Amino acid sequence: MDNQEKTALINEIMRTAPDAILYADAEGLIRLWNQGAERLFGFSEAEAVGQSLDLIIPEKLRQRHWDGYNKVMKTGQSRYHTDLLSAPATTREGKQLSTEFSMVLLKDEQGQPKGVAAIMRDVSERWQREKELKQKIATLQEAASLKG
Repeated sequence: MDNQEKTALINEIMRTAPDAILYADAEGLIRLWNQGAERLFGFSEAEAVGQSLDLIIPEKLRQRHWDGYNKVMKTGQSRYHTDLLSAPATTREGKQLSTEFSMVLLKDEQGQPKGVAAIMRDVSERWQREKELKQKIATLQEAASLKG
């Protein structure tokens, strides 16, 4: 497979992946938005590209997000480069999602940060099931301690 075929294959995988794949530049402007991101967040590529990441960040978390984002862009260091992250996100309709994602810090030829790519998925249903299970366990433990 030559480089042109590899590039075409990578582009097709990225474009059609079921997970949201996006890239934001050093200023936090969305520059890449795949079909998975369209499905997850409800914004078309045309609506999202060029917009701030605030498009999908819940308002109450924006300051914290930008503090961390700007620090990463300044230092080129992130403690999240290999960890799976969990964070709330917001859809076009204002619905809050629980998401998990991996992040890739991209750097230019001089080693300076030029942006961040993320591969995200909605884990809201799993998070809700886990929350309910924890509540049931706590209720059972409380009932057992009252009988004991």
